[in-house]
Amino acid sequence: MGVTDAHFHVWRQADLPWLTGPMVPRIFGPHEAIRRDYPMAEYRAEAGAAGVTRAVYVQANWPPERAEAEVAWVSGLAAETGWPHAIVGYADMTVADVRPALDRLAGFPLLRGIRQQFHWHENPLYRFASGPELCADRRVRGNVSRLADYGLAFELQVFASQMAGACALVDACQNVSFVLQHAGMLDKDSEEGFEAWARAVAELAERPNVCAKLSGFGTFLRRLDPAQVARITAHTVSVFGPERCLWGSNFPIEKLWTDYAALLDSHRAAAGALPRTAQDEIFNETAGRVYRLH
Repeated sequence: MGVTDAHFHVWRQADLPWLTGPMVPRIFGPHEAIRRDYPMAEYRAEAGAAGVTRAVYVQANWPPERAEAEVAWVSGLAAETGWPHAIVGYADMTVADVRPALDRLAGFPLLRGIRQQFHWHENPLYRFASGPELCADRRVRGNVSRLADYGLAFELQVFASQMAGACALVDACQNVSFVLQHAGMLDKDSEEGFEAWARAVAELAERPNVCAKLSGFGTFLRRLDPAQVARITAHTVSVFGPERCLWGSNFPIEKLWTDYAALLDSHRAAAGALPRTAQDEIFNETAGRVYRLH
């Protein structure tokens, strides 16, 4: 089966100050082990050995003013190596009009989407956005809606506690394709937390223009837990359907606690009881449609 990896970062330290300055704990914990360049050759060796045949680069938080430079650099990698096969870049949806930025990014043929992380949490280490309600911001909604004119998807990254706002954003932008990052970022290791997450994800899944990315499930556990992977996968697939689910590795972050083959094997096992056609949707076809890889 051809596998599409739908979420990875190739890092270059010179462009990511948080990799070279004093170590500051991040959402995924201490990261000394990955504070180095992660070249395309290394990624291809790890992914290729696991059977991955295509990949999508998702923006890695370069300085916002260098968003275009990030896409240009990754486009150069693609020209040189043939990988990645699509790019998700960054644009600030809180500005008065995002179209000038999108016009510049649209000059890169591999661009398929935009990610601006809206996730906010009461725990400062888990917090990225300036506030919890960016999805309700009038400018944000107007700018996200404009992605439809460019044929670009929006990578939606929120916690379950923010899902009501996310649903309203999706409702306001019905012509835009959304990809729910990390299947809604389950952050609480408790039955109550799982149930709250499950309800929130199910509500978002009622919107047909949203698909879910099965990735990053070890972020808050900081380990690979096949049982957790299976449980999150089962619920997400049950509410979205396999045709609106896609797998992603979130590498190299997950190198902190696992290797690529073990990660992919755990996700394959989680989907193993599904029909073959459903597995192909999750590991191949959905990403192919969303990111126009075919």
